[in-house]
Amino acid sequence: MNESEFNQRVDDTLELIEEVLDEAESDIDVINNGGVLTIICENKTQVILTRQTPVKQLWLAARSGGFHFDFNGETWIRDSDSARLNNVLSDIFSEQAGEQFSFDL
Repeated sequence: MNESEFNQRVDDTLELIEEVLDEAESDIDVINNGGVLTIICENKTQVILTRQTPVKQLWLAARSGGFHFDFNGETWIRDSDSARLNNVLSDIFSEQAGEQFSFDL
């Protein structure tokens, strides 16, 4: 995947995440700014996703830690254990915000 394709993939992914959170009846604030998606939960904790172009990864920072995801041609998978981004996000929001979200990424 070249840099342009990678950037488009990240943009599409961040937009999908933002759409799921915007459509939920929840008090979560979402700020999408130049490849950085900052999500502020009702309890003021944050989940941040950032584009890492040099290594072609999507990074996720949450209260539980920092995680790196690679696109495998089908979906984003965590580089440490191959967990899918949609599952990791669902788990993070469940534990960090106490809310259930389903992401189709």
